[in-house]
Amino acid sequence: MNITLRTKVNGHYMKVMQGFDRNLFEALAPPFPKFSVEAFTGSETGDKVDVKFGWPLNSHWKSDITSHGQNEQETWFVDEGTEMPFGLKKWHHRHVVKKISETESEIIDDMTFKAGNRLASLLLYVPLLFAFLPRKGKYKRYFKDY
Repeated sequence: MNITLRTKVNGHYMKVMQGFDRNLFEALAPPFPKFSVEAFTGSETGDKVDVKFGWPLNSHWKSDITSHGQNEQETWFVDEGTEMPFGLKKWHHRHVVKKISETESEIIDDMTFKAGNRLASLLLYVPLLFAFLPRKGKYKRYFKDY
C-alpha cells in the first residue's frame, strides 16, 4: 500500500531539509495516542529514530535511515521500520524536499507499508492516512518563516 502527501512550503529546498531535525519531528507528532521521542539521531544514512506510543498502543516505532542524498532539484532521506506497531510488517518512508523556486519548496511524504496480508494492509490505510495528513498544515506552519 502507498500513501503520498505533497505540501508546498516557504523556503529554499536545502534550507527546508536542514529543518528536518528533532524539533520538527516532535512538532509532527499526532495528538493521539501520546507520543514521545526516545531517540532521534538525525536524517542521514545510519541515523536512527525511536518513538514510543502510549495507551492504547503501548509500543515502539523504530526506524533506520537507510539512504539520503541531494541534487540540484531535490534532497531526500529514507527511513525504514525495524520495529513497528499496528501489525505493520514493512515500512518505507521516502522524505523528499523538491525545489519549486528559490523561496518555495514541496515536501513529499511517500510512504509504502505492508501488514500481514492485503486485508490487514487495507484496514491500516485509513488510520495511517489520518495520522499523517495533519503534517500538511504542520509543515506549512513550521516553515512559515523560512
